[in-house]
Amino acid sequence: MEELSNEEQLQSIASMQSTIRKLESALTQMTHSGTNTTLVQKRLDAMHIGLAVLDHVWNQKPLSYPPAELAEARHVLLGLTPSVESSYAKSKAGSPQRTLLERRLKALGQVIQAMDTL
Repeated sequence: MEELSNEEQLQSIASMQSTIRKLESALTQMTHSGTNTTLVQKRLDAMHIGLAVLDHVWNQKPLSYPPAELAEARHVLLGLTPSVESSYAKSKAGSPQRTLLERRLKALGQVIQAMDTL
């Protein structure tokens, strides 16, 4: 895995945490409206696992997920990447949204790369 500066690691962790909060909010709204929450729940679980993987690789925190869960999370995060790339491509250069999406893409790439090394 490529060496990242402390700041880049912190940005990726913050991006993952931000995405988790966004998914938790979406899950709450969807639950109240009776909408199917399966996809959002899967993405939320994958993001939690992804964050734990980064914490494991960068901060030597214990990782307690079985290989099957790691593989499933990797699959979900890989599947999420094209939609983030699409949003990024449509975003306006220099906009806060573009910066957020850029960091999210970078974080997803780092998580997938870290999962590949486990």
